[in-house]
Amino acid sequence: MKSDAVKRGLERAGHRALLHALGWSKADIDKPLIGVINSFTEIVPGHMHLPQIAQAVKAGVWSGGGVPFEVNTIAVCDGIAMNHPGMKYSLPSRELIADSVEIMAEAHAFDALVFIPNCDKIIPGMLMAAVRLNLPAIFISGGPMLAGRREVNGKVDKIDLSTIFEGVGQVAAGRMKPEELEELEGLACPGCGSCSGMFTANTMNCLTEAMGMGLAGNGTIPAVDARRLELAQKAGQQVMRLLAENIRPRDIITREAVDNAFAVDMALGGSTNSVLHLMAIAHEAGVDFPLTLVNKINQRTPHLAKMRPAGDYHLEDLDRAGGIPAVMKELKTLLNLKVKTVSGKALSDVIADSNNNDKEVIRPFAQPHSPTGGLAILFGNLAPEGGVVKRAAVAPEMMAHRGAARVFDSEEEATKAIMSKKINAGEIVVIRYEGPKGGPGMREMLTPTSLLSGMGMDKEVALITDGRFSGATRGAAIGHVSPEAASRGPIAALRDGDIIKIDIENYKLDVELSDKEISERLAKLAEFEPKVKTGYLKRYAEKVTSASTGAVFTR
Repeated sequence: MKSDAVKRGLERAGHRALLHALGWSKADIDKPLIGVINSFTEIVPGHMHLPQIAQAVKAGVWSGGGVPFEVNTIAVCDGIAMNHPGMKYSLPSRELIADSVEIMAEAHAFDALVFIPNCDKIIPGMLMAAVRLNLPAIFISGGPMLAGRREVNGKVDKIDLSTIFEGVGQVAAGRMKPEELEELEGLACPGCGSCSGMFTANTMNCLTEAMGMGLAGNGTIPAVDARRLELAQKAGQQVMRLLAENIRPRDIITREAVDNAFAVDMALGGSTNSVLHLMAIAHEAGVDFPLTLVNKINQRTPHLAKMRPAGDYHLEDLDRAGGIPAVMKELKTLLNLKVKTVSGKALSDVIADSNNNDKEVIRPFAQPHSPTGGLAILFGNLAPEGGVVKRAAVAPEMMAHRGAARVFDSEEEATKAIMSKKINAGEIVVIRYEGPKGGPGMREMLTPTSLLSGMGMDKEVALITDGRFSGATRGAAIGHVSPEAASRGPIAALRDGDIIKIDIENYKLDVELSDKEISERLAKLAEFEPKVKTGYLKRYAEKVTSASTGAVFTR
């Protein structure tokens, strides 16, 4: 066992003395040492209950014959970090999370790992660490938050965090009273768990299950449901079986498993961030998965579940309908069913007994919302390396759009213009120098898109950025435009009034400029001046690569 490095032999007497200091007996020390990697922090609502999840995991490890050691990672709540300099740290935290897991696991020679994530960058950061370390491992998320509820004219409306962000735009446009927004603030997030729609955290927890790294229910069982604790204990028990059978993350996260995950992502209309994260996980696992493959999966995968923010359903509804196994059973003709999972079974066996219990929440394969998937990658002279759009959340009239650019060099500039009602119908808002290097940190642009939606302009105005969008974003919002402006991508050449053409059905994003004009404009630009010159963000900007590669670090 790997832990023999800290507990076997005469020269390890001091190591054993320190383990005894923790209260473990000689018999305990002889057992496998299991790292329980908990992302708990008191500032993140999605993590309020993770200590309880960890206790259930540890009970499972003990019953399976191991000794659990709980350690923690950092965590950022994207909702709290949104629309201020704190958001610059969100995506960069993913790399720190992966590195911190590596440090704790290697320094203490853990034999196997149980990961307890919840919230956006933690899940991919932990998945990156899992395949990097390649120790037997399993994931058990904290689960989704329930949707908020309020009664209006005798009818119960479900609300969530995206309701609040869009409410800001409604108040700014005079379409909602401030008192109503204040009431909604107290209702939208009723307790623990990752925010209740198909936003980034829930997308990634569902895709962890789809890739085979979490047991059935990992992505959808609500945080407050007793089944969540049962699943946590099962995860603790199952990691001991994975250790005994020497089943490791790289046996599970293969090219076929990543393909399966993207197919489920398309069927769910998941967060655009999932593209960034799945590319990074594939990169860490040594799986070659070029961005161009994503559109091939999109073209063959129907959109089956219209979840918030694209539709009216939340994760609790998806769970009731049968969860990820039911979605995958509908997609079974498109999936590789022989892939391994942490259950010890092939995927075909995991989904065999699942049922679609609500054909409105999960449409049958032959009756989808649309015949192609909920995400698309756009290419063209404005995005030679691609840009990502959640097509499932785009109004039909905006699937093809031609308009004049309104160019801003920061999120703050664009937000100010939108709040001041200086954006006109038909225009295309461009927010640049917000990419991985330019931001630095590739901030999410939820505030600008939510303002446009709240003002009723999401069917009239598109938004393009080299930054990111929240999973809660809806509208014609195209992010991850690569190369980014800070790397002299074509987006840096744009000027107010340039005509941009968006054609989502044909995966195209172009500006009506010749290659010569774009090159001449770029040649006249001054050298990019980093916005942050000290600390972690400075080091991050020096190491990070393009969004088209997952914004991973150079090696």
